[in-house]
Amino acid sequence: MSVWGFDAIGTRWEIETETPLDEPERARVSAAIGSFDRTWSRFRDDSLVTVLAHSGGDVGAPADAAAMLEVYRELSDATDGAVNPLVGESLSALGYDAEVSLLAGEPRPAPADWTSILTWSGARLSVATPVQIDVGALGKGRLVDLVLAELGDVPGSVTVDGGGDIAVRGDEVRIGLEHPFDRTKAIGVASIRDQALCASATNRRAWGDGLHHVLDARTGAPVRTWAATWAIAPDAMHADAAATALFFGGGAELAARWGVEWVRMSTTGMAERSAECPVELFTTPGVRR
Repeated sequence: MSVWGFDAIGTRWEIETETPLDEPERARVSAAIGSFDRTWSRFRDDSLVTVLAHSGGDVGAPADAAAMLEVYRELSDATDGAVNPLVGESLSALGYDAEVSLLAGEPRPAPADWTSILTWSGARLSVATPVQIDVGALGKGRLVDLVLAELGDVPGSVTVDGGGDIAVRGDEVRIGLEHPFDRTKAIGVASIRDQALCASATNRRAWGDGLHHVLDARTGAPVRTWAATWAIAPDAMHADAAATALFFGGGAELAARWGVEWVRMSTTGMAERSAECPVELFTTPGVRR
């Protein structure tokens, strides 16, 4: 197997193929990542979402807008508003801003009426007032799917790992689930084939006194009940979205409707899993049926 490793969108990527990718194939991957970043990154001065945060308005809808925002609508409905794509200003208020200043202020709830502020159709994307869009609840998973699609003509098995959000085509892959309290350990091993596994944890992108990137949009404050989640789905966007939803009430029910299998660990160290999850856990879990 050949592994191509590189850094992009603030994380480490590894793409594993049976033969080395040639320059045109690598160029396609880089172009897809670059296009997504120029559209959705709130850490870039020149991105579309930064422009909308400064001026609001109506623009041509990016290719990913409808696919991602429709899933956000489902996330918001399922979690009673805890997941919201206008949470960018909430993250900035706690110091996870465009400059990554890590200078925390008071928690700031995201607009609860986000679907009246942010609207989209097949052709247009509009914000009624300047707001900071953040697609972190599912965006990296979406990009992993796009990268895998760019490699659709590459023969043999392909694994795309975008900072722990992983999509696999072909041979079965075993993936360790990192312990959220000790990165040198795993709480279990997942086995996936022609699927995606995405994870989210409060020990990643954490700073200050108990601050991290997983916020409840209703309060603007970090979640406290669950420490880490893992979700397995046919595509990485839905796995990523489910991993986010599992931090909140309604997340397990949404995962069941989507056919997503999952594991999560509480901040007290208790593990819970869906009934058919293809994961060997090294601890005795509760099973959610």
